[in-house]
Amino acid sequence: MALENIRIVLVNTSHSGNIGSAARAMKTMGFSSLYLVDPACEIDSHASALAAGATDILGTATTVSTLEEALEGCTLAIGTSARSRTLSWPMVDPRGCGEKLVNESQQGPVALVFGRENSGLSNDELQLCNFHVCIPANPEYSSLNLAMAVQTLCYETRMQFLDRQEQVVEEDEAEYPSNEQMQRFYEHLEKTFGDTGFIIKQHPGQVMTKLKRLFNRARPEQQELNILRGMLTSVDKQMKDPK
Repeated sequence: MALENIRIVLVNTSHSGNIGSAARAMKTMGFSSLYLVDPACEIDSHASALAAGATDILGTATTVSTLEEALEGCTLAIGTSARSRTLSWPMVDPRGCGEKLVNESQQGPVALVFGRENSGLSNDELQLCNFHVCIPANPEYSSLNLAMAVQTLCYETRMQFLDRQEQVVEEDEAEYPSNEQMQRFYEHLEKTFGDTGFIIKQHPGQVMTKLKRLFNRARPEQQELNILRGMLTSVDKQMKDPK
């Protein structure tokens, strides 16, 4: 069931052939769940030709308008990214990426997110992901096309899946909140501490980015998130009715 729960998410893909090639890469590794976020092209005959027998994946692909929609119900999202000095975020290598996806997909949907061919994922999109993964390609020529990146990370994930099939692995029984539950928490956090004056409402970005990074790194469990939401609610009540 694990691989069926892993969504391959392509954001704003501009060439239909890349979608077809990505579908082919997915199918060779046993993946079937393809999500297209605001694609700049249609699935056409060129996509079908390059899918080379993986047209069933194209036929069942889910198209949505935003990355938030693609991540609905997911408890883990890993975004592909080059290492950046401007947006420090928890990083995993391809093998660690595969391990996390396989482990958590035992409990429900997870996502592996790929960005645009020319510019990757935006900072806002990357902040929706719990971890970033960077493929350590040759620094003198690190030009991987979309399908190559999909193939590489799907391969690493499949290897972890096969290892798991051969070994008895202790399962992590913790229940994690979904992506949309985390986004609602961030909205609540920003509103509450905006009301207290801790966060400047006109310029919340810097503080909120660091807080999101903190909580994405910590990955609170569902019960822990409930406690955090309860703490915020208690602050809200105190602000409305101070004693």
